[in-house]
Amino acid sequence: MNRLLKILSIVLWMWVTGSYTVAAQKLKYYNADDFPLIGKMSDATEGRYARLPLSCKGVSEKWVWILGQDTPGLAVRFATNSTSIGAKWTNGRNNSMPHMTLVGVKGLDLYVLKNGKWRYVRCAKPKGKENETVIISNLERQMNEYMLYLPLYDGVTALEIGVDEDAVIEQPQVKLPITERPVICYGTSITQGGCASRPGMVYTSILSRMLNKEVVNLGFSGHGHLEYEIAELMTLRNPSLIIMDFIPNVSAAMLRERISKFMNIIEEKLPNVPVLFIEHVPFPLAEFDHKKGIWVAESNEALREAYQNLKKKGYKNLHYLKSDHLIGEDGESTVDGEHFTDLGFYRFAEELYPVVKKLIRK
Repeated sequence: MNRLLKILSIVLWMWVTGSYTVAAQKLKYYNADDFPLIGKMSDATEGRYARLPLSCKGVSEKWVWILGQDTPGLAVRFATNSTSIGAKWTNGRNNSMPHMTLVGVKGLDLYVLKNGKWRYVRCAKPKGKENETVIISNLERQMNEYMLYLPLYDGVTALEIGVDEDAVIEQPQVKLPITERPVICYGTSITQGGCASRPGMVYTSILSRMLNKEVVNLGFSGHGHLEYEIAELMTLRNPSLIIMDFIPNVSAAMLRERISKFMNIIEEKLPNVPVLFIEHVPFPLAEFDHKKGIWVAESNEALREAYQNLKKKGYKNLHYLKSDHLIGEDGESTVDGEHFTDLGFYRFAEELYPVVKKLIRK
């Protein structure tokens, strides 16, 4: 009886942790390097799964470079008829954060294309730096198009996709999301993905699925300080729209000092690209923390002033989005009064969508 209970407890533990699924299913693994990767501005990076090119190394501030090796918004596209899909991946920093799920920080997120729309399948839960798991089983044996999102607050140094031994895995047959002339989002920790519960729920990826268009995530936690090398990077792929969501981390003095040169870099190479400035959202914390409330008000006043000055200087395709209703008014859209929950990200993307759709079609 004791032996039976011990066996049952082991099986239960394996089922809860997912190790039973891995052991019970034999998958053949393929290097994800062989499949398209969306969400990058340049391929001249230190590793395949990185956002900042080598030209930024030694130029960007230390933590901008480190965060530039994280993978928010990056996703691998592939097609398979497998009844099971697994993943092996190695995280770069093995990061963890107290106010964010480990799945969001360093896990993966699988989506499938159904009737032209991307549908969530399941996440891949990380266990540490080295990871292996079956993401989904018992699928129908039919060819489907998939998109596998990479971590928001960690990097990936190696990635393999597992399918049934007798299944086919191949290049995507459907060219979605559209990768020509991407939308580029530049910003702070919220743009990077703090604190989405899983990688697919950062607003840049939600917006990408709504538009079925590539959206590049250039969010840098604690930064977004109008770094000139990032302005140079943003001009590389002839974007259809640049979204400037940086103001939560930029003081009025820094804005006045840097905005003209930053925009000159973009204007010189992309004279007709539309640029959308987004106000500092009214964080719930700012309602109660008097100092934070003053910061939000002063930041938005400085952004409005900068926007008007740029227009006076001759910038023609500039646009401005007020933040009053971007995350709702019930105070339930954040984890800590500042960083978004999935609800906050979805509300933000939903409000952005009609504005962005109109601008990229002008």
